Amino acid sequence: MGKGDKKTKRGKINRGTFGARRPRIKKKPSIEQKINVSDKAKAK
Repeated sequence: MGKGDKKTKRGKINRGTFGARRPRIKKKPSIEQKINVSDKAKAK
């Protein structure tokens, strides 16, 4: 179990791949996208 092991988190980091042990971190939508700034300006 180490850098050469395909099934471990450390092995995935070493290879630069993703999988069940090391899922991709999804980008959260920014605050500007959640609240449409242009829509808010029209409401006033």
